[in-house]
This record gives sequence, C-alpha cells and structure tokens, in this order.
Amino acid sequence: QVQLVESGGDSVQVGGSLKLSCKVTGSIFSIAAMGWYRQAPGIQREFVAAIQNGGAANYASSVKGRFTIRRDTAKNMAYLQMDGLKPEDTAVYYCNADRSLNNFYGRPSDNASWGQGTQVTVSS
Repeated sequence: QVQLVESGGDSVQVGGSLKLSCKVTGSIFSIAAMGWYRQAPGIQREFVAAIQNGGAANYASSVKGRFTIRRDTAKNMAYLQMDGLKPEDTAVYYCNADRSLNNFYGRPSDNASWGQGTQVTVSS
C-alpha cells in the first residue's frame, strides 16, 4: 500500500506559476507510474500528467508545454511544476500512484492510491 500527501496548492493570478509536491510513503517499490489528476466543480476528474520510473513523461494536451512532472526517487517525492496558469486550470489536484502502467496513459486502475488533493485557483 502507498500513501500520498500533496501540498503546494494556492491562489494565483493568470500567467502565474505553482509547484505542487507529493510525498510518497509505503510500498514505493511497487509503483509503475505516478500521475497528477485534477477535478473542477461539476466536472469528472481528468488526467493531467504522469511519469514512469525511468523518467518518461506523458501530458494532457491542455497542459503540454506549460506543466512539467518530475519524480525524485531518492526523496520519495513527485512534483508538478505549473507555469502559464489559466483560469481553466482551477481545480483540486490529486497525486496518484499505481502498479499499472495504464496510469501513465491516464487510465488508473481500481487499486491506484490517491492523495487527499490540493486546491489550485487561478484568477484573472
């Protein structure tokens, strides 16, 4: 079992930047891919970015070129650097970890572990 705790959410203005962090504890060796997802009010949770153990990254088209996912295995941390923020990026952001590589493609398994979420608000 893996436990995840996100931090770094805040309120920023359009064009601003934020860096989200995700602390990972537990059965870290079992993780095949970690990801970031987000959910805005009234909208289904959506894929943002994911990273494999080897460092390969995958991004949703809506954030590609603006967001960067990174994983520091030595510190058991994952990060999401968000630049050029837009109002439509406003959402609760969740970190996840999954034994399934499908998570890399935005398809987490039922057994994926999730954090509690951190709020990002972008205002104009």
